[in-house]
Amino acid sequence: MSGDVWFAVLPDGAAGVAAARLLCPWTTDSVTHDSGRPWLLGSWPEGHVTVGVAGARRVAVIGRCPVTADTLSARMGRLRGIGDVERVAQGLPGSFHLVVSAEGSVLARGSASGVRRLFHTRVAGVTVAADRSDRLAVLTGASPDERLLAAHLLTSPLPYPLDDRCVWQGVRALPSYDSLLLDAEGRATTRRWWTPPEPQLGWRQGVPAVRDALTAAVGSCTAGGGTVSADLSGGMDSTSLCFLAAREQSGIRSAFAEGRLLTMRWRSLDPDNDDEDWAARAVSRLPGAEHITPPRDQWPLWYGGLTSLTDATAPAIPTDEPGPWVRDSARMAALADLMTGRGSRLHLMGGGADELFTTLPPHLHDHVRRHPLAAFARIRTQRAAQHWPLGQLLRQLADRRTFGQWLTAWADGLTAPAPTAAAVVRSAPSTAWGVDLRMPPWATPDAVRAVQSLLREASETADTAEPLAAERGQHAALACVRTGGRGLRQLDQVTSARGLPHAGPFLDDAVIEAALAVRVSERSTPGRYKPVLAAAMRDIVPADVLGRQTKGEYSADFHTGLRHNRAALVGLFDGSRLAHAGLIDDAAIRAALLGVHPTPEALRSFSSTLGSEIWLRSCRGSTRPPSTAIAEGAP
Repeated sequence: MSGDVWFAVLPDGAAGVAAARLLCPWTTDSVTHDSGRPWLLGSWPEGHVTVGVAGARRVAVIGRCPVTADTLSARMGRLRGIGDVERVAQGLPGSFHLVVSAEGSVLARGSASGVRRLFHTRVAGVTVAADRSDRLAVLTGASPDERLLAAHLLTSPLPYPLDDRCVWQGVRALPSYDSLLLDAEGRATTRRWWTPPEPQLGWRQGVPAVRDALTAAVGSCTAGGGTVSADLSGGMDSTSLCFLAAREQSGIRSAFAEGRLLTMRWRSLDPDNDDEDWAARAVSRLPGAEHITPPRDQWPLWYGGLTSLTDATAPAIPTDEPGPWVRDSARMAALADLMTGRGSRLHLMGGGADELFTTLPPHLHDHVRRHPLAAFARIRTQRAAQHWPLGQLLRQLADRRTFGQWLTAWADGLTAPAPTAAAVVRSAPSTAWGVDLRMPPWATPDAVRAVQSLLREASETADTAEPLAAERGQHAALACVRTGGRGLRQLDQVTSARGLPHAGPFLDDAVIEAALAVRVSERSTPGRYKPVLAAAMRDIVPADVLGRQTKGEYSADFHTGLRHNRAALVGLFDGSRLAHAGLIDDAAIRAALLGVHPTPEALRSFSSTLGSEIWLRSCRGSTRPPSTAIAEGAP
């Protein structure tokens, strides 16, 4: 199925019927409450929504999950009340929304990773929820929130704690760890459904759970047979998924249905990138799969095809918020066409593994306090290998700022000069709560003040002034997982519109829980690359393939794409919508693009700015529904 995939959730009351009428012009699929009133409205492919029924109660699993209606019905029959909903989903693999209708109330939640999100707003006097914020914005005639657009100049997706904010005025994003409860009158409350695990397991204890969770996650992708495709870059992450998928598909072929695996790799323009060698080694061990590697001159460059996205006659961008994916839009289109042309119904990608199976610099801050002797031994080894300045490193490790204090300092430093690439190489890694992102040099003072106000508000608000975990390393890992989840969500929106949904098994909640339950100090070992993942994949991925210690580098692709598309990029900011909104200086961004030797570091924020500009242009007319928009309180 191509086209937008979406759903909305309505309360089980008479007032919800009026809101449902407004959604009908887009609706192709629906499910009712036991009362007969509309419950789920939207447009989705076959098998995307599975509903269980037990008396007057209903439960829907929406997304990727190989559960049957009968199993859901049996689980729902054992439900004691709507507050006991998580028992229905316990142990289910995959990535999905969970929605329940029982005793006149509705409960809905997404996934902890942010791959599955929910938004809500008041429509015709009741709260309506949906998995796409733009559907709700259309219902209320909402416009983009310029403060949030300014924040997207920092990076997209937004970092924590701004990531639970919605770019549409009047539309609220449900925090990833919360569920939404609607009563029959359409009133809404929230409750926490997910809590991050404590990292208490040794790696030997944790590896079996990681192996089981990742195997089940990939199994949820291949369940039912058919053709699935997967990235095979040559890195450990995508390679692990390919071997798991091949094993699952082999079992499917011998059991009840035909299964087929396609692998996809695009070649870097850098002749020194060793991804190709490692991918070839993996391919030789996967004889049952079809391997596709388009020639370099037949694969789109970065920043290609942007003219079609800004054409006045082109359809709106298929994402509900800005994102840097537009840099790769031509490649995404080529990937979707290539894979669907060979019959793929789902594409697997390896995002999220870096966050789960490596240790980020803030972990050192925690390790020093938990196990000082072991920590200093490890730091001595890493410092000798990477030449970290001792004084700078000790200052980082001695930092005692709370998360709220760090947010305030981040707000104050938004316009500080970003360190040069050479300075980064010579410096010790930051062990702060997160990355001190800078506003790009083309951001206006108004844009800077807008983002500063958002960060300062977050530092003073009870929920957002708290970190995601008590220790910096676990907080940083969770924040990066959420960023990866939101990025995959956008990617899936783009490719699903072309008939190729995306899956990121590493970002399934069960995999996240298993990986982050391993003690931080044991997720990474000097001299070993992703040791927990490597141990979990033992006897599934050949040992010589798991032995890679390097990672591909793609600056050559950046420079080539920029050189070939520079004129189009400069022209795109003529008549800039962001400049019209007072958020960027269009002359400054054109000057940056026309610089003698722009580097990836100098233009680090460019992809986010580009994504915001193109997204804002695509909003033309998209906030007008097929019928008249009805705001809060309208009859």
